Amino acid sequence: MGYLHVEITAASSSKKAGDACGDAFSSFRTTGATVLILADGIGSGIKANATMAISRLEKLLNDGFSLRRAFTSLVATMHEARGTDMPYAVFTVARVLNNGETTVLSYEMPDAIFVGRHAASVLKRRNTTLGSEVVGESNLYLEAGEALLLFSDGITLAGIGGRTRTGWSSDEVARYVNDQLVTGAEKRLLAESVHRQARDLWGKKVGDDCSVLGALCRPGKVASIFSGPPADKEHDNKVVDDFLALPGFKIVCGATTAQIVARRLSRRLQINPADSSLIAPPGYSLEGIDLVTEGAVTLNQLFNILDADPDHFEPDSSVTRLYDAIISADRINFIIGGSSNHGHADIAFKQQGIMPRYKV
Repeated sequence: MGYLHVEITAASSSKKAGDACGDAFSSFRTTGATVLILADGIGSGIKANATMAISRLEKLLNDGFSLRRAFTSLVATMHEARGTDMPYAVFTVARVLNNGETTVLSYEMPDAIFVGRHAASVLKRRNTTLGSEVVGESNLYLEAGEALLLFSDGITLAGIGGRTRTGWSSDEVARYVNDQLVTGAEKRLLAESVHRQARDLWGKKVGDDCSVLGALCRPGKVASIFSGPPADKEHDNKVVDDFLALPGFKIVCGATTAQIVARRLSRRLQINPADSSLIAPPGYSLEGIDLVTEGAVTLNQLFNILDADPDHFEPDSSVTRLYDAIISADRINFIIGGSSNHGHADIAFKQQGIMPRYKV
């Protein structure tokens, strides 16, 4: 299985218009996984409580704690805070590895929903104890086209004592999602749809804060960039082989680098005659490589336009093609050669503000 990308969607609202929502959510990616966190603050300062819980969990994970150890640590902190004036929140954290292996750990939060290709169901959860606290764990493999929905209890309590007698349970949420799937609803819109239905069930009642966090898996779009010759020429062939073995759209930046790749492929490197830009260096063509550009100047020009409006870009430009390739990628692999280019020390490069590739 290749790289599985996780699209994240969210919908959230406070129980009373104009008030701060006591729920908070966050997500971040590492080289190996996507992590989603949803927290529900309890008591006074509920927004700060939820945000604090998320910040604490993120710090533990960034400090190298395993997911389980970080979760256990935060549960212990919340146990000490329960019933005191200390910040207190309940929360769910989900981690989806790049191969789809998924772990969901929850503390006092509703059951999550698994959305398969054609149907949805409540995610099976094993409850255990950490000290005197009850926590839940779910494990599964997500595939492309499948999704996960996490939500706060404002969703499962929706309409309680009013339009629903006992609220809107996770089982009922799953049935609602199934009804949406039957009508052809897009999975990336399910978080907003569930949130909207919960708000409708609350009606004019003050109700509760409502939050839904969605994670939709699809095949990831990968780009792999090779720029700069290796520091040791004896490693040229190995580095090229490593580059060619990488997945996705292949990009080579730099004429010398392109020549090294061409030699390894036993193919001819040619200047692209279609380039008509007056400011960008010409590109190249090399059979077996998706995009070949000049090196330092092209990379610097790309850096300069990353935040610019694409509508103003030159259509026939190697810089524009490089921009399109990386901006459409979910993940980019880089191989940056260690060989120094003495030409980059020339005063002309410095005067034009052209940075070496390792700085770009």
